[in-house]
Amino acid sequence: MRGLFLVLEGAEGSGKSTQVQKLGEWLRSLGFAHRLTREPGGTAVGEELRAVMLHGGDISAETELLVALAARAAHVHAVVQPALLAGEVVVCDRYELSTFAYQGLARGLGLEQVKSLNAFATRGLRADLTIVLDVSAREGEARRTRARAEFDRIERAGIDFHDRVAEAYRLLASTEPAVVLVDGRAAEEAVHAEILRLLQGRFSETFPSKAG
Repeated sequence: MRGLFLVLEGAEGSGKSTQVQKLGEWLRSLGFAHRLTREPGGTAVGEELRAVMLHGGDISAETELLVALAARAAHVHAVVQPALLAGEVVVCDRYELSTFAYQGLARGLGLEQVKSLNAFATRGLRADLTIVLDVSAREGEARRTRARAEFDRIERAGIDFHDRVAEAYRLLASTEPAVVLVDGRAAEEAVHAEILRLLQGRFSETFPSKAG
């Protein structure tokens, strides 16, 4: 049987990476075969492309898009698809919705063009559920500032850009299939509990409510 493909999304500082780890701990406690991974990255070439995207200096929006999609193509081919075919639960920190939000809408490259290119890179692979953690750009910036002193190239793009990203995620959550918006302002444990509630509601045969 094909495994389950779950994605956590959100603007910078939304807490998605923390929730990916907490979800992995939950799956491990239940004995599920699972794979935690991230984008851009997840493979050797993907991690190299991640470094270009986040620390590559002044690159254009078009270059940023194509670097992200090249990393995704490698990731889907080498990691995500094989894990799903092996019946694993794949939990990914970012996937295609990031590209739609950041490059398609916030960078202004055009959502439909970005979707077309993304479909080629992924061979049409969609997530079974994408959970977007919603926080304001200013809340995300405050969290990042508390966590560390240095920001990457995208984090340094400015508050107006990150406002557009946050709004893009809200729009996509209301228009894209299998995407759910979750209030990311709550405490970590409360957000985790809401994610488990969503999973147990949508995939009750896989995750019975008593598993929480």
